[in-house]
Amino acid sequence: MTPAAPEPLPSGLTPWPADVAIHYREKGYWDGRTLGSLLAGWADEYGDRIALVAGGERLSYRELDRRADRLAAGLAGQGVAPGDRVLVQLPNIGPFVVLLFALARLGAVPVLTLPAHRITEIGHLARLSQAVAYVIPDEHAGFDYRDLAAALLKEAPDLRHVLVAGAPGPFTALADLDGEPLPLAEPDAADIALLLVSGGTTGVPKLIPRTHQDYGYNARASARACGLSAETVYLACLPVAHNFALACPGVLGTFTAGGTVVLSPSPAAGDAFPLIEAERVTITALVPPLIPLWLEAAEWDPADLSSLRVLQAGGSKLSAEVARAVPGALGCTVQQVFGMAEGLLNYTALDDDPETIATTQGRPLCPDDELRVVDADGADVTPGEVGELLVRGPYTLRGYYRAAEHNATAFTPDGYYCSGDLVRVLPSGHLIVEGRVKDTIDRGGESISAEEVEAHLLAHPGVRRGAAIGLPDTGRGEQLCAVVVPGGTPPTLQELRVFMMGRGLAAFKLPDRIETVDELPVTPVGKIDKRALVRMVSERSPA
Repeated sequence: MTPAAPEPLPSGLTPWPADVAIHYREKGYWDGRTLGSLLAGWADEYGDRIALVAGGERLSYRELDRRADRLAAGLAGQGVAPGDRVLVQLPNIGPFVVLLFALARLGAVPVLTLPAHRITEIGHLARLSQAVAYVIPDEHAGFDYRDLAAALLKEAPDLRHVLVAGAPGPFTALADLDGEPLPLAEPDAADIALLLVSGGTTGVPKLIPRTHQDYGYNARASARACGLSAETVYLACLPVAHNFALACPGVLGTFTAGGTVVLSPSPAAGDAFPLIEAERVTITALVPPLIPLWLEAAEWDPADLSSLRVLQAGGSKLSAEVARAVPGALGCTVQQVFGMAEGLLNYTALDDDPETIATTQGRPLCPDDELRVVDADGADVTPGEVGELLVRGPYTLRGYYRAAEHNATAFTPDGYYCSGDLVRVLPSGHLIVEGRVKDTIDRGGESISAEEVEAHLLAHPGVRRGAAIGLPDTGRGEQLCAVVVPGGTPPTLQELRVFMMGRGLAAFKLPDRIETVDELPVTPVGKIDKRALVRMVSERSPA
């Protein structure tokens, strides 16, 4: 009989079964250290090395540790206590990093939201987490977050404090929370360290609990897989509140190796390229829609990018054509990263052959990552066939935060997380992502992976960016629509169909329609927003 899944704790964490937890500790994946104690260890080991470059400021490991202590004392003085949730909505600025460690020292739990979130998402997350404090910038990208905070106070009954990085207006300046360090009780490494916001484009966001010990392993193992060292200079140009830029290996992984993190205000080439040149950046990460923009900018931008060794691509599938173009255009290696804020990470190795790097999404990070690939009935598929990826392991959650109803379907009774990703596994262990269970187009009785169609679409020389979506069709259920951002003269529908057929794509997967747009709508983390795209196309040209 399958053992019952552990019940969630009062903290909202669904724990790993006791025997599994013992195994992970014995294997050294969980080392009993908290994020706050990790920073103290790095300060002792790396001392005056530069940990963080943010704007005009350069902080050593020792200074970062000291500031985290002082901010923790200031937060305690405001009444923020161990276990309290704190809603954090900061862009890529130095106070984000200091605050993260200050809350870890205090045993409070940051809820890491994205700058693009607005009252719908923020209100939901505040109520779900019962956050007692909300940390914002004054203004960012032309938006005044103090107005958002005023609206949130009317919707979130538990919210007591609004702390502002910058001019506080009617609220409290974060900079004023500076106190003499206090003796603070060390949190339990098995407790929740932070709450990440789930990705995707459907439904309200869910919260992903990550413990000190599992997230520490996530960052540490990722740093090893990516070859980080004290010479590493990591450019964080994606939002650092996102798992990819925070710990894959991101900010935290760079710190484990004694390297330097450079914060960029945005991933735009105009912001990132000067920082790569000035700070001699060695590694950075982008979502695939941004990579062609960098390749185009590199043709005319005079910035010296010769220090860049690795460009990570993750968040959605990178087309093989774009992956093959990166070394020639940017002079660096591509590393494909397929993972999820819920846990599992896969990386291509830096020494994989070029075709493996271009055409696969890597191998699992940990020897104890347990993967199953199943059909629609939950039965394991034949090796090499496409199915839904199920996973459990030492850094993959066992349940979303306070989401019992959703957890009943998102996890199997024996603890596997049902990722919703369609994959196949090669004999080498590398995964190829074929799409999403729900990102399919049901056309005439055939289920078509949107990502498969998109890979062929993006190979056309007249297509700079593109997406495949399903639109309602009375005769076939859905019709397949190709939405393209042109790269020159866009193809006609007939030209595109001939091109795709010439690449060996089955006739039933060919587009029924083509629509041209200036830009594709994206989610806050840079993924193509399929729901918004369907609305956009439906409004301008009824199916």
